[in-house]
Amino acid sequence: MSLVSTSEQSVREMLALVKDPEIDSVSVLDLGMVENIAVAESSVHVEMLPTFMGCPALEIIKTNVENKLLELEWVEKANVTFIYHPAWTSERITTEGRERLKEFGIAPPPEKPGPDGAWHVDCPYCHSTYTTMENIFGPTACRSILYCKQCKNPFEAMKPVSTMM
Repeated sequence: MSLVSTSEQSVREMLALVKDPEIDSVSVLDLGMVENIAVAESSVHVEMLPTFMGCPALEIIKTNVENKLLELEWVEKANVTFIYHPAWTSERITTEGRERLKEFGIAPPPEKPGPDGAWHVDCPYCHSTYTTMENIFGPTACRSILYCKQCKNPFEAMKPVSTMM
């Protein structure tokens, strides 16, 4: 069991306040984007995983994280780099992150395939399993459009990204 330093804990607390610019109910920490945190005296370096390779919000996320970390009185320099190994997967989303996605009206990605090997997404509004895919292409690369046949609402769902696929 490793102990997290007070400095790293304060960095994590700040990262929990940095919201995804496209889904402002969930933090970059809860999305599982933070891979490594390195604290050295008055500087912090954070390595992050993009949820999708072509995500147009990466520069905004980088700036928001660096600015938030500079709010810590002991931080003089904050730096973020995006790394691509290991690859981000939707299994990295925390339980809290999954709940925040639902509150925003976005179904979280399924945690595992069903018995038939297919992925299934429940409605974030009424929790019905009676949903259909309307369009695999949503407003961003990481989301699809679905329709709930029970409550009759269209909704977005985060696409599952897994090492098992």
